[in-house]
Amino acid sequence: MTRKVTKEAIRLYAEASGDFNPIHVDDAFAAKTQFGGVIAHGMMMLAYASSLMAAEFGSKWNEYGIMRVRFKGPARPGDTLSLVAEKQDDETVSDRRCIKYALACRNDKDQPVIDGQLLVPA
Repeated sequence: MTRKVTKEAIRLYAEASGDFNPIHVDDAFAAKTQFGGVIAHGMMMLAYASSLMAAEFGSKWNEYGIMRVRFKGPARPGDTLSLVAEKQDDETVSDRRCIKYALACRNDKDQPVIDGQLLVPA
């Protein structure tokens, strides 16, 4: 799955989440930070990963999916993100057998944004 990160998507996410941290919405403030500009919300990136799994597994993911992720780098307006979930093996979580997927999310400069594991009940 690919997703284009836009300032409009970031603004809409800020409104929906109530997270108006200036690193996400204020160009002048964000330019003075270590990131050198506005970045997307980390949870917005997780929403993209969740939508990838929901498209494949529907209610099974929505009701019982598990994410174990690490943020590796920022997503910026203009980035096109590629999200890939690759099937790994089985894992038991709370007496439920799950299928584990390795998650990789990279920007169009091939820089990592998120990596981790996604677990879906078998």
